Amino acid sequence: MARAFKAVALALARAADDKKGEDVSVLNVGKTSPITDFMVIVTANSRPHLEALESAIDDAADELDLKCLRRARPASDHWRVLDFGGIIVHIMTEESRGFYALEKL
Repeated sequence: MARAFKAVALALARAADDKKGEDVSVLNVGKTSPITDFMVIVTANSRPHLEALESAIDDAADELDLKCLRRARPASDHWRVLDFGGIIVHIMTEESRGFYALEKL
């Protein structure tokens, strides 16, 4: 199953990269996280860019017949979280990404 999640995580990361997402990272956290196998983290440079990235990732997931199970609400202007089960996508502004430093957890 982790192999399938990896392929999907990479496809979602490519969708973010295609929409000019910055510093796109795919992290295999399955051995340390009890809730997910992969995290995709991407930096957005503005609120409209954050929304465009979220839409592009949603579209890519739809093409893969993958449904978003949960999404952070209310929607933030600085950080969006999309939970696809085995993959969690974080779309963050540069300030939020630097402050929370998810890669260091």
